[in-house]
Amino acid sequence: MHLDVVDLRAFYYRTPLGRSAQRALQESLRALWPETHGMAVAGFGFAAPLLRPFLGEAGRVLALMPGQQGVMPWPPGAGAANVSVLVEETLWPLSSSSVDRLIVAHGLETCERPDALLSEIWRVLVPSGRVVFIVPNRSGLWARRDATPFGFGRPYSFGQLDSLLRKHRFLPERQAAALYSPPSHRKFWLKSSHLMERLGRRFEPRIIAGALVVEASKQVYARPGPPGARVFVPGPLDVLEGLTGPRPEPVAGGNRRIRPPAAAEGDYISQRDPVMPSSARA
Repeated sequence: MHLDVVDLRAFYYRTPLGRSAQRALQESLRALWPETHGMAVAGFGFAAPLLRPFLGEAGRVLALMPGQQGVMPWPPGAGAANVSVLVEETLWPLSSSSVDRLIVAHGLETCERPDALLSEIWRVLVPSGRVVFIVPNRSGLWARRDATPFGFGRPYSFGQLDSLLRKHRFLPERQAAALYSPPSHRKFWLKSSHLMERLGRRFEPRIIAGALVVEASKQVYARPGPPGARVFVPGPLDVLEGLTGPRPEPVAGGNRRIRPPAAAEGDYISQRDPVMPSSARA
């Protein structure tokens, strides 16, 4: 189920809880990517609030928003050049190997075809590219309340996300978590949210975090295939077939001893297999 861009914008820009979540997620991202100078940085889903720290640093910034969600001009403000683009969920207007860093937020858990989405992400990343997935934590409080965007779609555990990424030629590199404070609009929790984020990053009680943050790298040498698929390995004789003489075949009927024909008069007879002369047999 896709959320509407109007609801996402209202949460992140017009509510204290959304602004608190935005700040916590930005800090988690900067811890993973402290330097993006000159890189091409893109976001998919509703990653616009998380892209702002990269605007004055990266060589290029793009906010890709799926059609099922809708699009809004971004960044806001008079005179700011728009970098948001409305795209098909699994077909982006980007060249292959054109993005250095990619942020996927509110994109994977709501996607109806996650396999196709991951294939498209793999296509646009450069061979050394990195992608960060921000998804709801299935054991956290945020996934259990639909008052925030993290209460929609499919929540994940670290193990589930790890398996999904490896299946689609991504190697998980680093794991983190965010949103340790409860998804509450009460002033007490909002004021203590910054402290709870600091304590959460230090002691890492990830089971209670609202969002999982996983960084993965693109693997250019991996081959997609179902788990446990058999691979045919030819035998040495099959490899050399046609380059050597005919291969010996076993005798039909098993290992039977074949006796030589009776010797004619004057032939050499082995002592191991004597033949009686014809006069004696008479």
